[in-house]
Amino acid sequence: MDSRILDPARAFDLTERIGRTPLVPIGALSGVSDQVTVLGKAEWLNPGGSVKDRAAWGMIRALEAAGPIAPGRVLLDATSGNTGIALAWIGAARGYHVCLCVPENANDERKRLLAALGAELRFTDRLAGTDGAILAARRIHAADPDRYIHLDQYSNDANWRAHYTGTAEEIWADTEGRVTHLIAGIGTSGTLVGTGRRLRELSPGIKIVAVQPDSPVHALEGLKHLPTALTPPIYDPRVAHRTLEVESEQAVAMVKRQARRGLLLGWSSGAALVAAERVAQGLQSGVIVAILPDGAERYLSEPLWKDC
Repeated sequence: MDSRILDPARAFDLTERIGRTPLVPIGALSGVSDQVTVLGKAEWLNPGGSVKDRAAWGMIRALEAAGPIAPGRVLLDATSGNTGIALAWIGAARGYHVCLCVPENANDERKRLLAALGAELRFTDRLAGTDGAILAARRIHAADPDRYIHLDQYSNDANWRAHYTGTAEEIWADTEGRVTHLIAGIGTSGTLVGTGRRLRELSPGIKIVAVQPDSPVHALEGLKHLPTALTPPIYDPRVAHRTLEVESEQAVAMVKRQARRGLLLGWSSGAALVAAERVAQGLQSGVIVAILPDGAERYLSEPLWKDC
């Protein structure tokens, strides 16, 4: 047993458990050669339940490295849910007040988790989506910059750097350098940009595939339809070799298919696997890694689970 567990003065900070998530084999895919391996990066096994633990901790860690955060200052950001939960639990653990701009149609699971973690919530117009939340956070910060520290996950380089130094290195090590394709959704784009950028340095022949919804009206929480949304400043279109569009219905069907084999996923994870299946169908051999941002638990109240 690690002695730090028994010594409160040397106890683990839960942030030490962020990352090092496993790769899990993905089955129930159609038309895929036996020589093609599809793996999912199980990001719901982070302490806060999603891939966004990496970015949230990266941003807070960078802020702390720049100097002490003065008492009374508030960490502010816009979120559709997962980044907010990550900021809220890390903020609570480290004694920071967190204020989040969240679309009012965020589901019950997210609202309850954020409230339980003590975050201050500012609900924004549901029709404006995450773009509306982003604009609201900007207004709040502009009105009182001495009080609010705007982390701005969409513009913060610490977001993609968390994946450059963490997620990519883990994938490279766990596949022993055999990964041939990376599949990642576009939300803030931090996961795609950071992981893809580093893997391309490690293996120039690797193919990076971005995933986005097929229309601005979709059910894929956390993903952006870039042609109709505010483009995140950290997004680098040069990282991905191609972008695949996925219908919400396809992602939901994939999630239900995977649930029947014991793998409980969220909608954006389903979208990543739809894209992975398409890519795999065109290969004779290869090792595909799809980033699976979160699990099913944050979606179970949604009507899309009916008739499962």
